[in-house]
Amino acid sequence: MNSLFLYHLFFFGVYYTYASFARSDSVMYYDRPTWSQNWLDYFGTSTTFIDFMSWPFINILNFNYEMMMLLYSWFGFVGFVYAYLFFRENIPIKIKVFKNIDFLSLVLFLPNMHFWTASLGKGAPIFMSLMMFAYAIKKPKSRWVALLIGSLITYYIRPHVFLFIAAGTVVGYMTGKGKIAFWKKLLVYVGMIGSLVLAQDTILGMAGLNESEDLIQGFEDFSTDRAEDLSSSGSGVGMANYPLPFKLFTFWFRPLFVDAPGVLGLIVSVENLIYLLLFIKILNKDFLRFLKNSPISVKMSLTTFFLASLAMAFVMSNLGIIMRQKSMVMYFLFFVIYYYLAQKKYDRIMRLKLFRKLKNERMEVSS
Repeated sequence: MNSLFLYHLFFFGVYYTYASFARSDSVMYYDRPTWSQNWLDYFGTSTTFIDFMSWPFINILNFNYEMMMLLYSWFGFVGFVYAYLFFRENIPIKIKVFKNIDFLSLVLFLPNMHFWTASLGKGAPIFMSLMMFAYAIKKPKSRWVALLIGSLITYYIRPHVFLFIAAGTVVGYMTGKGKIAFWKKLLVYVGMIGSLVLAQDTILGMAGLNESEDLIQGFEDFSTDRAEDLSSSGSGVGMANYPLPFKLFTFWFRPLFVDAPGVLGLIVSVENLIYLLLFIKILNKDFLRFLKNSPISVKMSLTTFFLASLAMAFVMSNLGIIMRQKSMVMYFLFFVIYYYLAQKKYDRIMRLKLFRKLKNERMEVSS
């Protein structure tokens, strides 16, 4: 974790250098909180909430731009700490991939994840809040503070992502393998479903659907308009007419070298190739059987990842934005892959132990 901290700090320097020579939203995120002396003017969802979070640091503690960048970079690192805890607590078995690379170390040190979580903006706090939520939901009674903070930050920055993790949690507790006390299930159901009911207007309002009479048609119209707007930019791709599998493939694994937008795109292409190679590992006939018998954490992670991917794949048509947005949810996929590989290794170990036990028993009988 010390190495990870220094690694993340390095990417803070990389992003700060990048922002010094290229247009960066971080400058506007620093300027906006100075426009009003009333903190509550900034209380709201999406971009407004980032300004709300930043206001006391800028206006009361007098943080300058560099200090705010470093603060949000620290938020990003806290996200990686919770990601480590989430993975290690649920999966104590170590897995090697690509012959001799530790799986958890590999995913924790992926550069694209650090680049977009090392600056002033939405990326760092939303990643932190999602990983806090994922870690805390296993023991909601004892970790209610982390669960509450993770839920609130996720909801106020990206209400639709809160919808996905709430739905994933409900599905996980409904179908996950393992004995869960009834009161705990009831607490999760009431908490998540109640939160969605209270937040439905805000969530739908993000896509202009709060007054729509046909939500499905309204979402189709919104996603088409949004995709067309994004595809008109320099790194846009015409995803509007793609079939669903191609939309998902684009969101998960592109750019891939031939369509990489610039030097950053080439670096991300290497990372996307790693994503693809890891994803191929679950394209196995026994994955569905594993999924059927998997615990709450796996089903929650997969549901959250798939719902978020499905929604964003319809809306995103810009490779630059895709590179940034998918960093929110890829760790849920990594968790599922890691758990699947660890379960296979555990089953092999248990079969080997059983074989040795039977072999020893036969030798004792024969002697």
